[in-house]
Amino acid sequence: MGNSDFYKEKEQVASFMKRLYERHLTTASGGNISLRLNDDLFCITPSAIDKGNLKPEQIAIVGFNGKNYTPELPLSIETEMHKKILLARGDRKAVVHAHPTYACAFATASKCSLTTRLTAEAYYILGDITTVPYKLMGTNDLATIVASYIKNYEVLLMENHGAVAVGNDLLRAFDCMELLERAAVMNIIAKNIDGAKELNEEQLDAIIKMR
Repeated sequence: MGNSDFYKEKEQVASFMKRLYERHLTTASGGNISLRLNDDLFCITPSAIDKGNLKPEQIAIVGFNGKNYTPELPLSIETEMHKKILLARGDRKAVVHAHPTYACAFATASKCSLTTRLTAEAYYILGDITTVPYKLMGTNDLATIVASYIKNYEVLLMENHGAVAVGNDLLRAFDCMELLERAAVMNIIAKNIDGAKELNEEQLDAIIKMR
């Protein structure tokens, strides 16, 4: 498969990966983004290439059958996870996996959890979130458990690892990840000021009806 195939889509993936890095939501070597191309293919950021300086021709194309159609590119170790997420969520086109600092702090915490119920925007876009039990990164075990959880969520924390978000397009998935990090910061600040005041059930129900 040539560099010109799905160039626009690969350009978008590279651009959003750069934004993810510039927003300090991941590191030069961490995180990955994928985008469904059609019923048979998706593209994904590669491994071992600077995530803050990706070019469209460095975005790999993979089949849902597992075949790498760009064998000259090293696949991300989380390719299987992205594949299984996209298969589990046929209603979503994009997946963003990152390591946002404050959100990841909650993924390592044993006595507190991250709530999205502090602001209407966070709850409207993200809904509730949960934390997936720890599995070793890059393994089929991780891919399988994340795919099973993502059926019911837009965003997940991954215990002692990171976060993953899905969206109808790349902007939505990116926005979910960015909003998750902002929600995490707000959780920490509010709990240290005078305790966090969550929206009540009536207010939450009204937000749900707006979706």
